[in-house]
Amino acid sequence: MPAKISRRAFIGSAAAGAAALPSAASAQTALGAPGAPGENAVWTPADKDGYGTSTTTASKVWYTLGDGRLTEVYYPDLNTPSVRTLDFVVSDGRTFAERDSDSASRRVELADSRSLTYRQVNEEPGRFRITKTYVTDPARSGLLVDVRFESLTGKALDLYALYDPSLGNDGMDDSGSTAGNALLASDNGNAVASALAAAPAFTKTSNGYLGTSDGWQDLKDFRMDWAYDSAPSGNLVQTGKTALTGLKGRQALTLALGFGADTQAALGSARASLAGGFPAARTAYEAGWHAYLDGLKGVPSSASGQAATYTVSVMTLAAVEDKTYRGGYVASPTMPWVWGTGLESPSGAYHLVWARDLYQIATALSAAGDTAGANRAVDYLFFRQQKADGSFPQNSTVDGTPHWGNLQLDEVALPIVLAWQLGRTDGTLYRDHVKKAADFLVGYPGAPFTPQERWENQSGYSPGTIAAEIAGLICAADIARKNGDAVSAVRYERFADDWQKRVEGWTATQNGPYSPRPYYLRLTKDGRPNSGTTYNIGDSGPTVDQRKVVDPSYLELVRLGVKPATDAVIRNTLGVVDRQLASGQASGRYFWHRFNFDGYGEKQDGSPWDIGFPSNPTEVWANNTTIGRDWPIFGGERGEYDLLTGDAPAAQARLSQMADAGNDGYMLPEQVWAPDFPPAGSPGFPLGEGTFSATPLAWTHAQFVRLAWSIDAGRPVEQPSIVAARYAGG
Repeated sequence: MPAKISRRAFIGSAAAGAAALPSAASAQTALGAPGAPGENAVWTPADKDGYGTSTTTASKVWYTLGDGRLTEVYYPDLNTPSVRTLDFVVSDGRTFAERDSDSASRRVELADSRSLTYRQVNEEPGRFRITKTYVTDPARSGLLVDVRFESLTGKALDLYALYDPSLGNDGMDDSGSTAGNALLASDNGNAVASALAAAPAFTKTSNGYLGTSDGWQDLKDFRMDWAYDSAPSGNLVQTGKTALTGLKGRQALTLALGFGADTQAALGSARASLAGGFPAARTAYEAGWHAYLDGLKGVPSSASGQAATYTVSVMTLAAVEDKTYRGGYVASPTMPWVWGTGLESPSGAYHLVWARDLYQIATALSAAGDTAGANRAVDYLFFRQQKADGSFPQNSTVDGTPHWGNLQLDEVALPIVLAWQLGRTDGTLYRDHVKKAADFLVGYPGAPFTPQERWENQSGYSPGTIAAEIAGLICAADIARKNGDAVSAVRYERFADDWQKRVEGWTATQNGPYSPRPYYLRLTKDGRPNSGTTYNIGDSGPTVDQRKVVDPSYLELVRLGVKPATDAVIRNTLGVVDRQLASGQASGRYFWHRFNFDGYGEKQDGSPWDIGFPSNPTEVWANNTTIGRDWPIFGGERGEYDLLTGDAPAAQARLSQMADAGNDGYMLPEQVWAPDFPPAGSPGFPLGEGTFSATPLAWTHAQFVRLAWSIDAGRPVEQPSIVAARYAGG
């Protein structure tokens, strides 16, 4: 079954629906809600169709949308989801109660083509229509929702707001209370609070616990009977009955969700946002994005047919930057699959900072004209995230604290490449940071062998990682010379030249099963590509001969200028990868898998990826419990390769295919459904569109932006020319 869970309407006998619940009389005389702590708190699916925040640093709020409702809201930083959902429930008071997010018709719209202003329209034919438009308040930490509620029955209906906070990245220790017509919530472990208020004001409120005394349980008899004043320390859900009926004159509402360090600060934020009004907040919000875009280059000509995807991509990249720890751009404002259901608690992935993803984001921002944002990324990498020994953590929280503990040598090298590309050659940065990173690379035992490559679950000699290491050292050598350190420059070049000559011998097999000619592997465990060394793929995949595993990542050798595009082994590997990983579509119409037997994706019935499944005992990929699907980033990487071979039309086609992977909110996913594995192509799983993976993925948006500018330039705009001139004749 799909990974999404329906929350179906209550329809039918009120008595049957309310049989096991507390009586209305007993509920209304009680001050505190029963049923603590409530059901377990989990995050929502990661395939978002809208994402937004203001361009101001005064508003430390980011919102996401999915499945017809408001989903995670982040506050006070991008590491900290503090809201799970905000739903609406419609009832006629007698025969039905239905969440608007379960409506038969749901759509999302970009309400302004030049800002991250999103609108959801949910309609149950013959019953109701709800239109919700979202902005964050640029002046403060608050979210405003403009609501239009229309009864399609010709009769008055009741509309309820159902708010599920999960303050401070933990939904099991929130406390709720009522203050006048507002609903207040606070976290027991962190200085994070929220306040939900409405104009016109709520006519009735209640606090309860998920699954036991929340408003959805209350409305099983189609009426709001409960009015609990408080619900301490649990999985809090708060309910507000609105003044709307859906009939003329009572169709418009503004909701304000304010945040602060305590409930009074949050309430002050909510009230100030309501006082200012939605129209003024929206005007200021959109003006901020318009000004940001006006400061960049225009839409590149290559993307003229995908202007909305391009513009949203640039804004999304800007919007994944934290507002306290500037330059800290997270990978995605989501928690896919088991990452959101308890694998990490509090949650981490994907709303963390990876140096590799930050390099992708910053090079795209630079291409688009946001050099200030790109330079903040350099500052963040070297002044906040870099470790004392010169290396970089696998990833970090936005304040730079290492989160996962592994080491990936491409993440040590790519910040150097980024610094070089942005002309960051000053003495302090070189002496205290770039030199330390380069010294770490040449001094790491066994380098260029890496403890992890870019897919984060294997050690070995990876052509993609080695390409980054070589490029990093050549860029470091140039920066060293500019700072009078010729000795270090010569040392870095000596290592880079040696690795460039040996990378094929370490990672390209001459006797593998996929071609009689040499081709690059995903990696070798031992630097001996002609040996039958085996390793376990992980993520329910089998244990296989390393010569049976290929990966598009070898194209990093070309993209970074380490090998020419015409290299015979590169070209032969191209065909091998197409036959093995292009989902039966050699053109790459549906992009490519990461590598053979990959299991990082949904099960074959579409249900979520998880850990702990047994390894596939066969070498039949379809026997994996989970299947890694196809990644749109590879369309961008192949498009950049196409440009280096002179095939601009192919690159243009790949840009279009990447745009086609976006959803109605122009959010680009981590993975898409491709025809080689079920349930792709069946209802609910459209070919070429996003899976339930992280959406938006900043890396995908960055690759789209970069490919667009590369097509206009006729070459990869981020390729370090000093590397290409040395090795690829560039």
